[in-house]
Amino acid sequence: MLEIFIFALVMMYSPGPVNMLSLFAGVSDYGWRALRFCAGVGAAMCLLFLATGYLGSSFMTGVLQGVAALIGGAYIAYLAVKIIKASFSSQHADRTPQNLTFVSGFLMQLTNPKAMVAVLPIVTVQFPQAQVEGLMILLMSVFLGAMAGGAPASYFVAGHRLKQAVLNPTIMRWLQRVMGVTLLALALQFLYNGYLLLS
Repeated sequence: MLEIFIFALVMMYSPGPVNMLSLFAGVSDYGWRALRFCAGVGAAMCLLFLATGYLGSSFMTGVLQGVAALIGGAYIAYLAVKIIKASFSSQHADRTPQNLTFVSGFLMQLTNPKAMVAVLPIVTVQFPQAQVEGLMILLMSVFLGAMAGGAPASYFVAGHRLKQAVLNPTIMRWLQRVMGVTLLALALQFLYNGYLLLS
């Protein structure tokens, strides 16, 4: 069972769009409201583990993964454009988009292809090997969902601690631009992967 947690830890805590947005929210002094975004991420992962654990991975077809990748890519591109636009406005240069809510975290993680890359091997290979079934699927899904919510929360706290190093507005504007371009690149990758899955 230790292998499940190690794999989940590596997959969930590696840099990705959700974790990077949380890091940036911490650096930008967005406030502890960003933790509701992290809770949404955890809830989405819990739901994905429950659905694939009880219904099986057969319902997550290539077409469904492609649609999720397209939706996720479009949403990430939207956030990237908002961040880049904010970097050119002096009054908002130090702020992240105001839509880091529970719902946005939930939807972003639910449509994040990286989430399914983490969920499917755990549910289809590691759960059966560890004899995780019945009620244990529910308990493991809740625990792994909490781990997933902890990933962006830890990035947020790290960003919050680093904010003193980047309080200069010029540095903040460039940080926003780099973050926006990085998210845009991720969005394009998601859109491309979605296109491949649907074609």
